Amino acid sequence: MITVAALTRQYGKRLAVDDMTFDVAGGRVTGFVGPNGAGKSTTMRMMVGLTRPDSGEVRYHGVHYQDLKWPARTVGCVLDARVHPGRTALDHLRATAAISRLPVGRAEQVLAEVGLETAADQRAGAFSLGMRQRLALAAALLGDPQILLLDEPSNGLDPDGIRWLRNHLSDFAARGGTVFVSSHLISELSMFASDLVVIGGGKLLAAASVQAITGRHDVAVIVETPQPTELVTLLTAHGFAVEVTADRLVVRGSTRAVVSRVAFDSGIRLLELTETSRSLEDSLLDLTRSTAEFAST
Repeated sequence: MITVAALTRQYGKRLAVDDMTFDVAGGRVTGFVGPNGAGKSTTMRMMVGLTRPDSGEVRYHGVHYQDLKWPARTVGCVLDARVHPGRTALDHLRATAAISRLPVGRAEQVLAEVGLETAADQRAGAFSLGMRQRLALAAALLGDPQILLLDEPSNGLDPDGIRWLRNHLSDFAARGGTVFVSSHLISELSMFASDLVVIGGGKLLAAASVQAITGRHDVAVIVETPQPTELVTLLTAHGFAVEVTADRLVVRGSTRAVVSRVAFDSGIRLLELTETSRSLEDSLLDLTRSTAEFAST
């Protein structure tokens, strides 16, 4: 388990991360999401000591990162896919292994694991972004870690690469590993993440399972009626949240059968009654809308 407690970091007058507290469970994939400028990268850098927090702490199985005897064997992280352009993939991994006091023979093994064995002797300067992402992940896997900490690892990957990454991370978690991964690809993240940590404006907005977050307003019922005022009054009295648009009502927290029964019992005529499920993307946009630094109209 990863325990993040009261992390805070300020740059001048800007509070980038504000009293951030959450846990990341073992044996699961946890997505880390939020709009641009929310504080995701700063938080992840503080989690591995690359940025010093003004206050707060992070523990891995109860131990601070700087106190881990073999950090690379506990936490494998990818926070930046940049690699020295003059080094070959194999040389980069051998150097990384030597710095971390790991067997250099692991370099060939992890190259094969991420599908780059045929590019072992190619210089990284000629790599595509997707290939650099694979190489960065290979470096994170060198120590056969218990935890993977990944910042936007799907950037630059083609559809086949994204599917490969999804399967790899799911298998890693299924074997008991812990995955903490940030991503802007919400629809992709929803396919393999079990839990989510949602932040905005440097603050924690939610930390729960994907089902719990989407289940808050999972179903919406779209209603068209010539008696909108009467129906809104009835539905509100029953405890349902109702949004009034130009020509329809959007009812949250109910079902088509319930809305139909309420309308029928009160003699209210319905012209349209449609039930829709909300996506994870919709739920996250609702959570983060008020904290987005850049928002479209």
